[in-house]
Amino acid sequence: MALDRNSVPNDLNAFWMPFTANRQFKKAPRMFVAADGMYYTTSDGRQVLDGTAGLWCCNAGHRRPKIVEAIAKQAAELDYAPAFQMGHPKAFELANRIIEIAPDGMEHVFYTNSGSEAVETALKLAIAYHRARGEGTRTRLIGRERGYHGVNFGGISVGGIVNNRRVFGSLLAGVDHLPHTHLLEQNAFSRGQPEHGAHLADELERMVALHGADTIAAVIVEPMAGSTGVLMPPKGYLEKLRAITAKHGILLIFDEVITGFGRLGSAFAAQHYGVMPDLMTTAKGLTNGVIPMGAVLSTAAVHDAFMQGPEHMIELFHGYTYSGNPIASAAGLATLETYKEEGLFERAAALAPYWEEALHSLRGLPHVIDIRNMGLIGAVELQPIAGEPTKRAFQAFLNAYDKGILIRTTGDIIAMSPPLIIEKTEIDQLIGTLADVLKTLP
Repeated sequence: MALDRNSVPNDLNAFWMPFTANRQFKKAPRMFVAADGMYYTTSDGRQVLDGTAGLWCCNAGHRRPKIVEAIAKQAAELDYAPAFQMGHPKAFELANRIIEIAPDGMEHVFYTNSGSEAVETALKLAIAYHRARGEGTRTRLIGRERGYHGVNFGGISVGGIVNNRRVFGSLLAGVDHLPHTHLLEQNAFSRGQPEHGAHLADELERMVALHGADTIAAVIVEPMAGSTGVLMPPKGYLEKLRAITAKHGILLIFDEVITGFGRLGSAFAAQHYGVMPDLMTTAKGLTNGVIPMGAVLSTAAVHDAFMQGPEHMIELFHGYTYSGNPIASAAGLATLETYKEEGLFERAAALAPYWEEALHSLRGLPHVIDIRNMGLIGAVELQPIAGEPTKRAFQAFLNAYDKGILIRTTGDIIAMSPPLIIEKTEIDQLIGTLADVLKTLP
């Protein structure tokens, strides 16, 4: 396709970029101007293999015809409709389609615009649910160290990534954190779920004893932690969390913004691990990253607790201008159709063993201290440079881009999550190029 090279701006100052070393970037910008299938095209005409599905979101790859067509058609037909006291058909149709592939017991969908908003919504729902049932003392929220739940105040309060929290004040009160599950000395180079660490879920019992079960509204965890560096749940860990929360009447929230829509080979991680939460947050893969959209999935028990009082009264005073936006709904429907027609969830499951073998072939290369994988997701952890944390991995990111692959780094961890359409030859290209990068790192 013809590219307009003039689309690259000559002044980069106005845009304050998110989660970016702005000064470094603007001295040597890395610009994508097109994308198709598994590849981005840079402003200087190079092809870059997408090893991260954009930002964990383009699960079906780029510029998919069904999604592009659906967006254009919807924009020409109904561009916007209010979500308060009004509706449009596609929002309801998409909710039904989501529930069809969701874990058994999930029956309702509340739309948001992002994963961060989905988390805020789930936390509010949890507190309001207990109040609706006459247990208004249950307001405490429990997250986990190294957890990532978006960037709004609720999300960073229950989240546990230090740099996302440290400069934003005291955050929400009444929040506690479970220990993270990254036991490097015991579980390094595990394939799939590590053997050690299920006992860490028992820390929830200590928190119940400390605070009292009647003060705790919900526990929120990523079933598989992504943005913190791809941390797998130890065998038996999620099952223990579910048992303890159920025992004490605490809601369990799974943050599936990354793991939802095929990343682990099932529609959702809850199905992959066989553990059923009370609420689930989603976004990213819901629309293949093309249009912002998120959602909270709820059991009937949570939803029905709000359906009380006079029928003309609003049951929940919460929502967004763009909840169930028509164009986003159309994109979501086309995305789910693409997943289904091409069998992409099943494809991810079938490719997972090949991905695992390729990823673990990097063991023994310089500075590699751990490799983790599950489904079509993986991480390579590097030994930090003494006194300069994150520098080694960031250099790997820059070198990888120069060599034609897109990876993601967090701290000194390289994370990869390619689109589910990836071919074995492209896995070889991605991992082979990364091997070359690792061999030359300082």
